[in-house]
Amino acid sequence: MTDVPPGAALRGAVDLSALRNRPAPAPAGTVAATSAPSLVMDVTDETFPQLLELSRTVPVVIDLWAEWCGPCKQLSPILERVVTELGGRLVLAKVDVDANPQLSQAFRAQSIPMVVALVGGQPVPLFTGAVPEQQVREVFAQLLQLAAQNGVTGTLEVTEDDETTADAEPVEPELPPLHAEAFDAIEAGDYARAITAYEKALAENPRDEDARAGLGQVKLLDRVQGLDLQEARAAAAAAPLDVDAQFAVADMDLAGGHVDDAFARLLDLFGALPSDERGPVRERLLELFGLIGDTDPRVISARGRLASLLF
Repeated sequence: MTDVPPGAALRGAVDLSALRNRPAPAPAGTVAATSAPSLVMDVTDETFPQLLELSRTVPVVIDLWAEWCGPCKQLSPILERVVTELGGRLVLAKVDVDANPQLSQAFRAQSIPMVVALVGGQPVPLFTGAVPEQQVREVFAQLLQLAAQNGVTGTLEVTEDDETTADAEPVEPELPPLHAEAFDAIEAGDYARAITAYEKALAENPRDEDARAGLGQVKLLDRVQGLDLQEARAAAAAAPLDVDAQFAVADMDLAGGHVDDAFARLLDLFGALPSDERGPVRERLLELFGLIGDTDPRVISARGRLASLLF
């Protein structure tokens, strides 16, 4: 939220108009009585309008994630813990970008995890990527200040279910040392150190599938870090056979949840290149297939097209 200082006017940089379709708003300072909202909830394209109304009472933090995204799984527990500790002053809404493409498009989720907020029905950008817990706390403190300056000062009552859920959350098993080192490095934004840790884990145990998946995910994060999507798309459009330019856009599409677009771009490139220049494209496709998972229908479809281009 560094680009939105407390007190700044709320900006409508994200177009949520197509997602509204909401019922008449409840009176100020009240929460719709259909069902008591939880402090942490899953939200879909269909249920999002209720969230817009809720944000007129209490700030709503939105966690855009995907099942295949390793950094998302690291960040989400941090968000849940901090929101729960704030005792109803914030609400956390979790959005699976693969299952909810309309929300992903509306929030322009170029890479995930991506965290935004709603205050009084208006979007506020917060941060992208897995960030340390202390930074999450600082950003949420700024968000609460911004909400107060815009008249959103409600607090949701913390139900016994919320408390029970928080207290009964199972303790996750301890990570192997190299995996823990990689996670710590990702939280610190040191992707090179995370890559090294995962590579060491694979050297010790080539069958460590968690390390292999983590390595692919952090390599993707490292490649897209600092890229500008508009500039990357312009470069790719200007040079359709430039492998690096096409790789950059495909990486950003995949990181943003646009899996089919990423696969289609690389398959088109593979088909257009001379056979002796296709090797790196095939390797990148196989790497991205591994990130999404061999049983995913999008991977199965893309593998079929790749096979047809090979023969």
